[in-house]
Amino acid sequence: MAIMDFINRQFIDVIEWVDDSRDTLSYRFPDDDKQIKNEAQLIVRESQVAQFVYVGQFADTLGPGRHTLKTENIPILSDLLGWKYKFQTPFKADVYYVTTRVFTGNKWGTSNPVMMRDADFGVVRVRAFGTYDFKIVDPVRFLKEVAGTDHQFRLDEFNDVMRSRIVSVFSETLARAKVPALDVATRYSELGAALLDPINQVTREKYGLELTAFVVENVSVPPELEQAIDKRGAMTAIGNLNDYIKYNMANALAEGKAGAAGIGAELAAGLAMGQQMLQGGLGAGAPPSQPGMVPPAAAQAASPEPSFALMTPEQVAEALGVAPADVLMELEAGNLKGRKIGSQWRVPKAALDEFLK
Repeated sequence: MAIMDFINRQFIDVIEWVDDSRDTLSYRFPDDDKQIKNEAQLIVRESQVAQFVYVGQFADTLGPGRHTLKTENIPILSDLLGWKYKFQTPFKADVYYVTTRVFTGNKWGTSNPVMMRDADFGVVRVRAFGTYDFKIVDPVRFLKEVAGTDHQFRLDEFNDVMRSRIVSVFSETLARAKVPALDVATRYSELGAALLDPINQVTREKYGLELTAFVVENVSVPPELEQAIDKRGAMTAIGNLNDYIKYNMANALAEGKAGAAGIGAELAAGLAMGQQMLQGGLGAGAPPSQPGMVPPAAAQAASPEPSFALMTPEQVAEALGVAPADVLMELEAGNLKGRKIGSQWRVPKAALDEFLK
């Protein structure tokens, strides 16, 4: 009896694994150098598959259920073992359990800025982060390319690899999509959906994984671009720059603020133009001096009228008494007519006269 007990202890009758870790991707069943008894019971639970490996060769993959290990249901392993004509004997093989459930809420993010070409702002540096869900769809490829012979391969061991791969595909897809920087913040869900398939093509082939969800939570741009976007939004809210200058001039006059000091330096140059616009354009004669209005001589000193046919955005800004960025926005919007030569704008004086009418 003692000899039989000793012999029985050398064989494995039941193979099973209960996962209570919630972060284990694969687990190698500990055989303690024992042999698996022929017709042993293999128990595979839901969200698991069992993968047999014999002398470094991948054999049968068994899904959820209770399996009796014999020639009929492990044909590949039986062939590797040399079992023919239902020859039965104990055997030695590694059994890996692979978790097939969805692993949710994994974080990704760009450690360095991603360069993208933008139609409005040229080359832009962006950072992004979000979350993704994934599952193992090819146990053989996953064990071969990722987990290897690791006794217990956990999620944190693979996060860095996944993060770098996702960031690489994210950068390439974002460049191909040519989404304007102004629109990225309003198209997070669309961007995530567009990235899902390209990322899956890489992860399935390389790692045997498939992403079930990919979420872009934030895409940030440099501070200087944020300021430009804020200015663009302000200009959209303001509308016509000419009407905005007139509106501020009228408010200043209604409050009894006389002279350039009272109205503000930003409107001092625009007062003389306002008088001329109200008279029918820059070509009209100078109006008589009135209380609360800047004399024509002072307006000309503050905003000298250019004597050349083509003007730079800076010269237009000086003539209007506004920031050069505001002039560029009007040019981009098409309200002020100009011609872009290379990366520089040039504005005909006649176009400026037309803009102020």
